[in-house]
Amino acid sequence: MPRVKGGYVTRRRRKAVLKLAKGYYGSKHTLYKTAHEQVMRSMQYAYRDRKQRKREFRKLWIQRINAACQLNGTKYSKFINGLAQADIQVNRKMLADMAVNDPNGFAKLVEASNKGLAKPKKKVVENVVVLQQAPKKN
Repeated sequence: MPRVKGGYVTRRRRKAVLKLAKGYYGSKHTLYKTAHEQVMRSMQYAYRDRKQRKREFRKLWIQRINAACQLNGTKYSKFINGLAQADIQVNRKMLADMAVNDPNGFAKLVEASNKGLAKPKKKVVENVVVLQQAPKKN
């Protein structure tokens, strides 16, 4: 059986992995095997954290909105519910930005939210007909 030498494809693949491992500690940036293991783990972390970043930002926005709500004498949950009752649709990112950079505008939104809570929407209840089953004969 002929001897197979590493071709240019293998060399390119290994060089690409070592390039991705640049800056890693110890042998993780010099030895291919350890570098490949660490690069694969790093890619898993990157994938996971792209999802987690969205969660963390939403939590941060909610904390900022809640702090601004407390300064205006209301709670976050009542504020969001009042905005929904008043048919005001503003996402949490914009609300958090207003809470930090435009306190007067945010205070107006709190007033609108309180007005929305004062006159809640009427709930429509539909009539439900319940059919009774005939008793079983023994």
